[in-house]
Amino acid sequence: MSLDDNWITEICADGGSAFSLQRRAKLFEQRSPFQKVEVFDTETYGKLMLIDGCTMVSTRENFLYHEMMSHPVLYSHPAPRRVAIIGGGDCGTLREVLRHPEVERVTQIDIDATVTRAAELHFPELCESNDDARAELLFIDGIQWMKDAEPGSLDVIIVDSTDPIGPGEVLFTPEFYGACQRALGDDGLVVQQSESPLIHMPVLERMYRSLKAAGFADARTLFFPQPIYPTGWWSATIGAKRGRLGAFRRDDVDARGFDTAYYNAAIHAAAFAEPEFFRRARERWWSSA
Repeated sequence: MSLDDNWITEICADGGSAFSLQRRAKLFEQRSPFQKVEVFDTETYGKLMLIDGCTMVSTRENFLYHEMMSHPVLYSHPAPRRVAIIGGGDCGTLREVLRHPEVERVTQIDIDATVTRAAELHFPELCESNDDARAELLFIDGIQWMKDAEPGSLDVIIVDSTDPIGPGEVLFTPEFYGACQRALGDDGLVVQQSESPLIHMPVLERMYRSLKAAGFADARTLFFPQPIYPTGWWSATIGAKRGRLGAFRRDDVDARGFDTAYYNAAIHAAAFAEPEFFRRARERWWSSA
């Protein structure tokens, strides 16, 4: 990250690009045992959270990520009652999951309480469901929690994770996906943010091969805009414990009793439309894994 008196700039070395926002003031800074968390007020994107210098969430566009990390996978499951979120410390994904009345229990596991405390202070709209009786927030190692989860105890796992570097690398391995596979019921689904298809195809290849090695029957990627992340084009990848992905509860989407800013049935269907270069690569990865 480059920081001067007027601009916050995140440099993406592997993409040969950078993203900048004009700043007004720093509102929060705390170094936890795990990472440095900062919140800035910006001129056009509202508040912006950085973790170790990387842009994480802003007031203006967070609905894109949180809605697409939650609603497509939940409406792809026939009856999602038990949900786990690994990561997700800003609590925006938790809020979206709890909009679904059929969800009976959500456990969010993030190792760093500092992220949630910063969100409670500066993004209270994202944390409005933290006190929901169905929600449990744990600040422990999510990887170990998943390994210890009872077999078949979950319907949906949302991995709202960091990039696959350093401590986050294990979240993209067959061992971690194997723990998810064991914890899921027969119709279980796992979804994980999967970076930008424009510059991170090796990450996506690794995910597909790891999901298949862990025993998942199918995997598909959905695409959506994400202006504060490298390239502005982001993705999430869903793995199915059994069966084929593609169908979703369209009638339930149309009849949903809550508002969304981006997600609807047409967006759901369109998000799974694959660019030709990606379709060819996905088929090759899955067939040769």
